[in-house]
Amino acid sequence: MYGIFPYNRTMTSSPLKNARVEFRVTSAQKETIEAAAAIQGRSLTDFSAAVLIERAQEVVQHERQLRVDADHYDAFLEIMDQPARSIDGLRDLMSRRSVFVD
Repeated sequence: MYGIFPYNRTMTSSPLKNARVEFRVTSAQKETIEAAAAIQGRSLTDFSAAVLIERAQEVVQHERQLRVDADHYDAFLEIMDQPARSIDGLRDLMSRRSVFVD
């Protein structure tokens, strides 16, 4: 027997969610979060996780980026373009065997 099986598809797998995050909020905060989740047609868990991870990624990215205005950037480039200076104490330190090597 031959036929088309429209529901016979390979399911994509998502990462296993094996960690748990729990925190307490006020009743008013919970109602607000539930309302926002409902507006987007998402579960409370899905909405909360998505918003938390998005904000966490923003915070981490902001912390890892160095932002300077154009004048400071130009000054930085000028310093970086200068030839390296020899610092006697540093040269001596780098020529020694590391204390962290067994």
